[in-house]
Amino acid sequence: MAWIVLAIAGLFEVVWAFSMKQSEGFTRFWPSALTIGAMLISFGLLAWSMRSLPLGTAYTVWTGIGAVGAFAAGVLFLGESVSAARILAALLIVGGIVLMKLSSPT
Repeated sequence: MAWIVLAIAGLFEVVWAFSMKQSEGFTRFWPSALTIGAMLISFGLLAWSMRSLPLGTAYTVWTGIGAVGAFAAGVLFLGESVSAARILAALLIVGGIVLMKLSSPT
């Protein structure tokens, strides 16, 4: 269950990163409110998952999901550039997440 909660926390990290970009430096109310709400949910779920998962594993997986998800959201919704190097970087992050999960004792 902790892994599912951690994955959801990572998805909320993507939401807050995306909405923070949309908030234009916290000058737009609704994107700013969404950012803060998603941050609270993301941090809360991360904290819950850390009750049974190791710190290094939980934090690495959470940030990895956020990083790859933010990259994908930027490309898909904001027209950010795609290059072989950026795709390779995202794949390396995913590989690290998988390896971290496989090497975790829980």
